[in-house]
Amino acid sequence: MKAMVLAAGLGTRLRPLTGDRPKALVEVAGRTLLEITLERLRGFGICEVIINVHHFGEMVVQYLKAHGDFGMRIEISREELLLDTGGGLKKAAEFFLRDGDLRDGLLRHADDEPFVLHNVDVLSSMDLGAMARFHREQGALATLAVRQRKSSRRLLFDGQLELCGRRTGEEEAEMARPAEQVQELAFSGIHIVSPRIFSLLSEEHEFPIIPAYLRLAAAGERIMGFRDDASYWRDLGTVASLQQAAADIAQGALGCGGR
Repeated sequence: MKAMVLAAGLGTRLRPLTGDRPKALVEVAGRTLLEITLERLRGFGICEVIINVHHFGEMVVQYLKAHGDFGMRIEISREELLLDTGGGLKKAAEFFLRDGDLRDGLLRHADDEPFVLHNVDVLSSMDLGAMARFHREQGALATLAVRQRKSSRRLLFDGQLELCGRRTGEEEAEMARPAEQVQELAFSGIHIVSPRIFSLLSEEHEFPIIPAYLRLAAAGERIMGFRDDASYWRDLGTVASLQQAAADIAQGALGCGGR
């Protein structure tokens, strides 16, 4: 299994810490966010990773070189202009398709292996292996880690946890398809995605991935939610959340080995 770490953002909410470094190299409990994410992935047997960079991107390259790529095979996707999550993923398509190709909208590959898409600024003890198994069992195009928590942006899922819409703030729900039962859940910044998605992403240049998922769900593709309320999770997008995460780690929130 391969993975992509989304690390190209400007990290504006982390200023002044990101005034002289990318958010991927901001530290929590003595380790960078990038190191924590890579070690989490490696702990689940993932050794091939591509990382997108933009803000202070060369610092990430030098950091990885100094640490021997943490024993993994790592490639860099440089973004001259920020491409957002969807555009960044699409730019990295070759990394996931190089052992096969896409013809007639179908992936010609001996093993259509799904991959992990992981924000660098989330900290989680979630079982990625269980999420990957769920993704395969459901025959999903993409599976999103979700949980019940306060958020101004919520995704809407039906009774089978298939994506059917979203809601921002108190605005009326934006529905991609009708559903009798709807549950509002917050996205956790971790996805499992089938490489087949690259034949279906008609969006170009800079674009977020969630609207693309909604479009694909409306077209009948299975975009699933993997509900994970019990594990540790924290968004590391602010200085206050970094401080809280450091305290949580000191108390063993991530368990043995950061997993």
